[in-house]
Amino acid sequence: MIEPNNHSNLLEQDPYKYKLQDVSEPNLYREIYPYTEVPKIPFNFRAVPIGMPKEIWITDTTFRDGQQSRAPYTVEQIVDLYKMLHRLSGPKGIVRSTEFFIYSEKDREAVHQCMELGYEFPEITSWIRATKGDFQLVKEMGIKETGILVSCSDYHIFNKLGKTRKQAMDGYLSVVKQALDVGIRPRCHLEDITRADYYGFVVPFVNELMALSKESGIPIKIRVCDTMGYGIPLPGVAMPRSVSGLIYGLQHYSDVPSELLEWHGHNDFYKAVTNATMAWLYGCCAANCSLLGIGERTGNVPLEAMVFEYASLRGSFDGMDPTVITEIAEYFEKEIGYHIPPMTPFVGKNFNITRAGIHADGLLKDEEIYNIFDTKLLLNKTAAVAVSNTSGLAGIAFWINDYYHLQDESALSKNDPMVQHIKNWVDQAYETGRTTSISDEELIAVIEDYDPQFGKTK
Repeated sequence: MIEPNNHSNLLEQDPYKYKLQDVSEPNLYREIYPYTEVPKIPFNFRAVPIGMPKEIWITDTTFRDGQQSRAPYTVEQIVDLYKMLHRLSGPKGIVRSTEFFIYSEKDREAVHQCMELGYEFPEITSWIRATKGDFQLVKEMGIKETGILVSCSDYHIFNKLGKTRKQAMDGYLSVVKQALDVGIRPRCHLEDITRADYYGFVVPFVNELMALSKESGIPIKIRVCDTMGYGIPLPGVAMPRSVSGLIYGLQHYSDVPSELLEWHGHNDFYKAVTNATMAWLYGCCAANCSLLGIGERTGNVPLEAMVFEYASLRGSFDGMDPTVITEIAEYFEKEIGYHIPPMTPFVGKNFNITRAGIHADGLLKDEEIYNIFDTKLLLNKTAAVAVSNTSGLAGIAFWINDYYHLQDESALSKNDPMVQHIKNWVDQAYETGRTTSISDEELIAVIEDYDPQFGKTK
């Protein structure tokens, strides 16, 4: 049978409808995942078309997955971060939603205080245990959407739950029906999809979910969870590791609309950001992230990274305020006490600081040579240099001009006598065994010793 496909806008043969394969032994893909070796990346050279949705957005899991790998946030911290997420999101709500635990009284108090703010975005959603009591609690709190864990690999179905595929599917569908019965939008978290039997379990299960959605009139979201970071963004990779294949298949074989698809990835193999971007490109509207990438093990997709991926793909921030990212980073360090690795892109203290003299010389002549973009404009964070044994005259001159806000005629060149004096002092420090960078306070002291009036007269 030939029918028009709403995703490709072409006439296509009616695709094969996959049925549940209720196997007696688990399929653990041992050729791909031998466990005693690094996981393999098999190719089958099958390509699927790029299908970027008309709209894409970001969702947040800072208060759920982000709390599973660190001490819980206080109610005040959650409310403060939620306010900043709202400001970052902008009037179009590009950061579309955020999910909360509601297990404890503290969790529920945080939800209540955030709801009282009255923000449309990010929408407050929950993540709960799959029990009827918890669904009722979600409804009583006025939350319209909740996440439900539906682990889909045989590692989980057989080895963790001790069930068959049919038993797991029947149990999951029963739980989803409970949510539908109380009018809650279910968001089904397909845990460990990159080790799951895609055609033997995932697609048949999602087919049943889409049938329930159509019957109830309530949208059921599908969160594609790359729980172990096994997803591969390269073209032609075989299933179940192909990010493009996972997204394309859910659309093509299970008729899941783009707006109901959400990618949730982890960074075990340094591919979290690229995989989330690929999910967008191949038809998934939502990329699920956490602030600073904080999450289980190696963490989630960093939300701040996807803000810039969004702007790179769309050519605009669409109303998002990226300067809030710097405020968030400062809040984590100063108020929460979280140490951000200094080399972390966009938020680390060294991400736009150079220690190399040749780079500093370039910055001194034209900041654009060695800065990724106008970080002062977009992140309210000025490009800078850290003075060390490799900074050279140019690095010291750049530091002085930046710290004392010297521009144009008042700016010092690397040939200024004071710059040479400081360079001699720095060289002497390292010749006598110093190994650390020179602090701002030390440089200020050397400058004041050389010219006590310098900071006051410039």
